Amino acid sequence: MTASPSDPLLLSSARVTSIHDRFTAAWHHEDPAVPLSLAGFERAVVEQHLANFELWHAEDRARAPGASDHDIARVKRFIDSANQRRNDLTEQCDLLLLNFLGQQNLPAAGAELHSESPGLILDRLSILSLKLFHTREEIGRNGAPSGHAERNRERLRILVEQRDDLAASLDRLWQQVLDRRRSFKLYRQLKMYNDPALNPAVYGPGSNS
Repeated sequence: MTASPSDPLLLSSARVTSIHDRFTAAWHHEDPAVPLSLAGFERAVVEQHLANFELWHAEDRARAPGASDHDIARVKRFIDSANQRRNDLTEQCDLLLLNFLGQQNLPAAGAELHSESPGLILDRLSILSLKLFHTREEIGRNGAPSGHAERNRERLRILVEQRDDLAASLDRLWQQVLDRRRSFKLYRQLKMYNDPALNPAVYGPGSNS
């Protein structure tokens, strides 16, 4: 997704979903990592997707029937860290897009504000890619109970429709921003749970923080 500042296809749902699906498949067969060759917006998209990939599988480990209390606590701390990274990368995607638009005096002043930023939509598309991959796995799972494949085919149909709808919404929003009809802002997540100055379970009742 490397593009010059004048490239209106900097943000394209087809390119984003292709990236998501490609890395989802690859990371299930190799150590998940972001290639050093990626830079800029494309790198931020892949890093955001990696955070979701790691969160997905960490949450699976926490729910494993044989997981000990120690395992669950360790995974929970990893989930908190990965989720913070995911939120930071969502903001980074929006910031990179706004920097790109700013070179064209966009978003237009007075344009109608869209409440969900592209970075948040990218995050949802990332999770949908993971759902699609694992649902297809379940359709082909050997030894699954009767009706399992059929139930997951219906899930797959719904997920495909949901991603198509969301992808179309992203493209529509981006085009409207380029046409000076819509705008969006960088919305800071301002999470409190990882901040030792804001989480009372961390700083304790006797702290002056």
